This record gives sequence, structure tokens and C-alpha cells, in this order.
Amino acid sequence: MIYFASDFHLGSPNLTESKKRERLICRWLDSISSDATDIYLLGDVFDFWFEYKKVVPKGNIRFLGKLAELTDQGIRIHLCVGNHDLWIRDYFKEEINIRIFTQPEILLLYNRKIYIHHGDGLGPGDYGYKFIKKIFLNPICQKLFSWLHPDIAIGIAEKLSKSSRKNTNPKEKKYLGYEKEYLTLYSEEILQTEQIDYFIFGHRHLQLDILLSNNQSRYINLGDWYKSPKFAKFNGETVELKDVNSQLTSHL
Repeated sequence: MIYFASDFHLGSPNLTESKKRERLICRWLDSISSDATDIYLLGDVFDFWFEYKKVVPKGNIRFLGKLAELTDQGIRIHLCVGNHDLWIRDYFKEEINIRIFTQPEILLLYNRKIYIHHGDGLGPGDYGYKFIKKIFLNPICQKLFSWLHPDIAIGIAEKLSKSSRKNTNPKEKKYLGYEKEYLTLYSEEILQTEQIDYFIFGHRHLQLDILLSNNQSRYINLGDWYKSPKFAKFNGETVELKDVNSQLTSHL
């Protein structure tokens, strides 16, 4: 089985809630470990992440340990960088044997084509974020940021992350309709040149399963893990959104 999840946002909104969510994630990972061959984490696993040469952010030790345990068992874990953890570098690859990717990928699995990415910066609009992303990915800007003491740098980043959530347009938290959802439009654009069976994204914080205009392909958004966490499961034929709590209950 192949599993997909995204937008854990570990570290948010506070330590107590984050640890509660972290334990839930670890329980979920335990529940799928018996049949998982691959696990794709599609971005914003952390609410903020920045790697110094010899320092990584404090916390999330249960989650990191669980990932190491699973890769040691031979389960392949793939991590797509999201907009909240843009500065993931080589720590996960070197310490936990996790493959990192930043660009959209097309997986050919059991004769199904699955298009995956976090979802940020794709499709029309959102030009402000696209401009900011270029700044964040600029090597000079990253080098300058790394000169800050970790306590200062992470403190600034946490405030910016919280501010970003507070200033999000309330309309963005709701389904905008087929012709206004930028990831739906992006999926339709890709279909003009290549047949894809499933598009799987995160980023929108909405759990969606939408049949696209060709009546064959589906756009699936994994949502987030704040209130009603879900994941996607590919059994070799179909991709389905599944409820985490139902999965844990059935695993008892």
C-alpha cells in the first residue's frame, strides 16, 4: 500500500496542541506500518523548519524517531518541501534516509499516473506568495538568515507563521468552486498535455475529492491535521481519502 498525508504543521499553534497532534501522527504511522511500502508526506510537515550546518529546530522527537523506525524497517518515505518548511536541506536524507523533493512529480504506480506536490505556487494567481518564495529560496537570503542566532531566527519565523495564518483571507479557507480553485485549474492545464489519473496535493487545508472535466481524472486534496485529519491510500487500483480516527479504531 502507498500512503499520502500532508499539512501536519507540527509546532502550531502551541506546544500542547502540537504534541497532541504529534502523538496522533505517530499512532497513525504505527497503524499503517504493517502494509505500507511507501509513504509520501506532501509538505508543511512542520510549521517552520530551518537547518543550520550543525543545528536543527528543537522538538518533534517522537515523530522524528518514528520516521527513523519506519525507514529502518525498509519502508520508503518521501518528503515534499512545503511553503512552511522550504528550508529543509539534507538532515532528513542523512539522518533518517528520507528522500526529499521540491518539484511536482509524476508517479507511475501499477499503471496509474499520480501527480504529486504540496500545491503552493501552482496555478494562476497568488503572485505575492510566488514572489516571496523566490526570495526565500535565494541562496544569499538563506545565508544571511543563517547568520542569525537560532533563538532569534526561529522566534522571528514563528511570529511570521502565526501572522500569516491570521491574515489569511477567510474565503481561502472555503471551497471556492470548480472554476476558482487554482489547483483544480492547474490540474486541468496539465491534462491538456498529459493524461493523469490522480492529482494529489496539500496546502489548501481542505479535504477535497473532485472529478475533473474529462470524467476520468481526480483531484484530491489531503487537507490538514488540525480538526478532522485524513490521509490518502492507494491500493494499486484507486486512491481514496480515509479518516485517521476510523483507521486507528479499525487497527485496535
